[in-house]
Amino acid sequence: MSDYGHDLIFGSFITPGGADPGRTVGLAVLAEQVGLDLVTFQDHPYQPAHLDTWTLLSFVAARTNRVHVAANVTNLPLRPPAVLARSVASLDLLSGGRVSLGLGAGAFWDAIEAMGGRRLTPAEGVRALEEGIEVIRQVWDTGTRGGVRVDGEFYRVRGAKRGPAPAHPVPIWVGAYKPRMLQLTGRRGDGWLPTLGYLEPGALAKGNAIIDDAARQAGRSPADVRRLLNIAGQFSAAGGGSLHGPAAQWARELADLALTEGVSAFILASDDPDDLRRFAGEVAPAVRELVAAERDGATAVPPEPVSPPEPVVAAPARSRRATVASGPFTVTPTPDDGVRRSDQAAWDESTRPTGPTPDPERTYTAHEQATAAHLVDVHDGLRAELAQIHDLIEQVATGEIDAGAARSHINTMTMRQNRWTLGVYCESYCRIVTTHHTLEDQSLFPWLRARDPRLRPVVDRLEHEHHVIHDVLEGVDRALVAYVGSTDGLAELRAAVDLLSDALLSHLSYEERELVEPLARLGFG
Repeated sequence: MSDYGHDLIFGSFITPGGADPGRTVGLAVLAEQVGLDLVTFQDHPYQPAHLDTWTLLSFVAARTNRVHVAANVTNLPLRPPAVLARSVASLDLLSGGRVSLGLGAGAFWDAIEAMGGRRLTPAEGVRALEEGIEVIRQVWDTGTRGGVRVDGEFYRVRGAKRGPAPAHPVPIWVGAYKPRMLQLTGRRGDGWLPTLGYLEPGALAKGNAIIDDAARQAGRSPADVRRLLNIAGQFSAAGGGSLHGPAAQWARELADLALTEGVSAFILASDDPDDLRRFAGEVAPAVRELVAAERDGATAVPPEPVSPPEPVVAAPARSRRATVASGPFTVTPTPDDGVRRSDQAAWDESTRPTGPTPDPERTYTAHEQATAAHLVDVHDGLRAELAQIHDLIEQVATGEIDAGAARSHINTMTMRQNRWTLGVYCESYCRIVTTHHTLEDQSLFPWLRARDPRLRPVVDRLEHEHHVIHDVLEGVDRALVAYVGSTDGLAELRAAVDLLSDALLSHLSYEERELVEPLARLGFG
């Protein structure tokens, strides 16, 4: 058994498709919104259907604030290492230290040669990669006097100036499968990054042993090399094999890989927005809890996913989720500021019913209050997405992006993916955040009606408003489609988004006002 004690990382492996660049970037932004740690793209410069990976990584880094980015893995034969080193360092400085460097020795040699690269044998590829790593590290080493000097078999750098230094120590993760590459990883790499589907049974244990031995021989600790893994699978209600089943099954399998094979970074290869949400919201927090319990010497096998430590979507700084404690009810619903952008009204707000008055003498546990606060967190994420929609429309208006790209990006958002007719809270909260209960096939609203009949008028009204919001969202989409074919529809597009803004912000405030206390009182989750 191997557990190198690293913190756990969860990331995405997204196809850098060029047919719909807006969707590609939108998936990367979504990865940050749902709480993943890392966004990666394959690097095949000879593939004309793909965007250039390093250009894409730069664009994604500019569109995000927290998530780290990496090529998975960089095609070194077509990326001269001295130039690559400066590209990586520059992006790391521009992004505030959010870049990692995946490196590979090369494959698909016919395509590489067709692009002007040099065809190498497997043994030559390993030697070239080691020389390339030396060049890169010397370029980054601005603390050493004199220029970069590597007189190698494949790369000769004679006195090039050093720098710039990256903003943080950029890790080099090596895509390796064969013994010589694994030995190189142990000697020089900061991480081992294979793809699970390419590994034979037992290959992780064998690879770890080779890396560990090579690290020790080089005077390093095996723990100096993080073990990462590209994975793929299918979420389903019933199990059907490895990484084919419910999120709880995924969590158990990945926790086992962490504890027995030392894997501390799991990177999901999927272009499905719903897969990214499940992976971040259900699988990642459950794996973290299982691994932490085992490392602490405890026994914990929760049958369902556990609550994630971060919101399921990016929330504004005013989020209150971390402040709840036992005692009087302190979760504050977000007030409606009364500002309206549109001349239309989605509904008559004066006819909204109200629920029962809370008991002023009742106290609430920290868990109950946290349950209520999650509703605000989910809503804050939707508010953040609404601000992004306004920003996208302004980019369309100024010609920075076209309407098709804006529509593609909006379609990856939680707001658009959610089935509003079932209720945003149930879809975003029940499935992604709830602990210890499987509520994917249940709507929150019938549950509330059954637990407290006094809430029925409120629940009925909220359900009606969800249908209206669904229609308003469809109106925004229709306006975007119309604008793609004619640039005369900007006023109509803005009007559709203004109506969405009024309806959504009003609805979210009403839902919080009426539901945060009942959710805590009724012990949901």
